[in-house]
Amino acid sequence: MFDCDGTLWAGDAGEGFFDWELKRGLVSDDIVRWARPRYADYKAGKVGEDQMCGEMVTMHRGMLESELEKAASEFFDEKFKARIFPEMHSLVSRLLESGCEVWAVSSTNEWVIRAAMKHFGIEASHILAAAVEIDCGRITDRLVRVPSGEGKPRAIREVIGKDPDAAFGNSRWDAGMLEIARHAFAVNPNPDLEKTARERSWTIYWPEGTSR
Repeated sequence: MFDCDGTLWAGDAGEGFFDWELKRGLVSDDIVRWARPRYADYKAGKVGEDQMCGEMVTMHRGMLESELEKAASEFFDEKFKARIFPEMHSLVSRLLESGCEVWAVSSTNEWVIRAAMKHFGIEASHILAAAVEIDCGRITDRLVRVPSGEGKPRAIREVIGKDPDAAFGNSRWDAGMLEIARHAFAVNPNPDLEKTARERSWTIYWPEGTSR
């Protein structure tokens, strides 16, 4: 199981796409006027992680999913492809080549994660990301899941039905997933996860170009 933002690449693609699509006018003016102060409240701790991650998906209600998929691919290739950690890309490739079952799990919307996983060779069926139900090709506001924090191990157990042999993450929102893995790897960890990793003797790895 691989977390994505900060683990497979530098930066937060979910936050990046959110800002990018608002600037591009991908969503309505009403959504733009709501979104910026809402995200400011989230950053100030007034809105919870799960709620904000869910709203960053449901705000697309009524749009054609095909439009979001196209936009997400354009965004990731333009803004984040170059941020992929070469060592992590190589690791995923080697695991896939050896026959391992590899999954990506993220609280970022599934359109961005699908676009990203095309570069890693991870199939869409092996992605657990923030998702909503799709009705006749259009996005609804009916959440399927938001894999963040304890939502990550819950999604893993509900969908896959077993705990992972190995899990890789970079933030405290990945701690629950790392906890249930046979082998836990803190990759490019934030200070809070680094502290937890040292306390629990999890392996810590810093990709080239990152620093403590």
